[in-house]
Amino acid sequence: MRLPVVGLLLLIIASVGVDTYIYIVCRKRFRSKLPANVQLFSAIALYILLIVTISLPYRTGSEEMLASVMWLLFGYVSIYFSKYIFAVIDLVASLPLLFRRKRIRALSLFGAFAGVVLFISMWWGALINRYRIDVKEITVECPNLPAAFDGYRIVQFSDLHTGTYGADTTFVNKVVERINSLDPDMIAFTGDIVNRRTDEIWPFVPTLSRLEAPDGVISILGNHDYGDYADWPSEQAKLANMTDMYRAQKSMGWNLLLNDFEYIYRNGDSIAVIGVENIGDPPFHCYGSLPKSYPDMSDGVAKILLSHNPAHWVDSVSSAPASDMIDLTLSGHTHAMQIEVAGVSPAAMRYKTWGGLYESEQVAGRRLYVNIGLGTVGIPMRLGATPEITVITLKSLK
Repeated sequence: MRLPVVGLLLLIIASVGVDTYIYIVCRKRFRSKLPANVQLFSAIALYILLIVTISLPYRTGSEEMLASVMWLLFGYVSIYFSKYIFAVIDLVASLPLLFRRKRIRALSLFGAFAGVVLFISMWWGALINRYRIDVKEITVECPNLPAAFDGYRIVQFSDLHTGTYGADTTFVNKVVERINSLDPDMIAFTGDIVNRRTDEIWPFVPTLSRLEAPDGVISILGNHDYGDYADWPSEQAKLANMTDMYRAQKSMGWNLLLNDFEYIYRNGDSIAVIGVENIGDPPFHCYGSLPKSYPDMSDGVAKILLSHNPAHWVDSVSSAPASDMIDLTLSGHTHAMQIEVAGVSPAAMRYKTWGGLYESEQVAGRRLYVNIGLGTVGIPMRLGATPEITVITLKSLK
């Protein structure tokens, strides 16, 4: 989790502006001074809370410390986003005053109502919706898929961020039971199993070890899995963290692909599952290499690529020569920015491919599926953007 200085300054400036506006509104519209005083002193208390929150050593502290920072920031944001909604609508309602007409009182009341609805919705997303698993089922036609793999079922899950749950395995246990009930041939995990450090995963190893599929669990690493979001006393300590990551995944029985591939066989035919390390757009570090992961892209074998950040597909995979065929890429990373309402997400402003199934404009039959993940990062809320498990059934055209 990153707390950018510029973003925080803009947030504080906006908050001071909206607090000042609401204070003036309370002074003008209420005879009693109580509403204005409540607004003033509650705002001061919230600024103190924000200063304390951003001063906490969240990069070097424990996961409990990080969780505390996340919840405190979320509480602050949920209050101020609601205030912003009211202030904007109330300003519109007050425009007639410029022409010596009456304020549209009904619109002001609607602004207050909208603010309350937003506040309740955000806390519903934090306390209820982020635990409501949504199983999505899709069928993907693969031009190169051998007939023996027609109907092959891949269950994809992504972005678990186990550190968010501390040592509470309740939700992860629910995820495991749901995946196992879907009768997968293979399970694919597309990265970000932790927030910052490998030690977050150890309470969940026994639970995640229970995932079952004939062809096992094949996994890759995401940008959060390399220890880049924690401060380390030395480079050796960071390397030891990565060694622990490899050991943890091996102890779960997962097949972690580090710029490597695995053949899966059926009745004499085969497909290749390729796993690249994280390849992403800035500011995310690049650890992956597709050429290193698979030596001959033009060998005619049907290929499934696991690549955490969908920007990799957009930037290079989707437009690669038709001879270098990758039938399907599975990604995660975006979380749909943990907000999706009626199929619309702010993630669309950041990612061309933020959730769902996409097809290359350059090469027919080359597809990408972006899973919006199960966990949370930054703020512990999913407003819409319900935690996702995807069942992908492959269809052969041969």
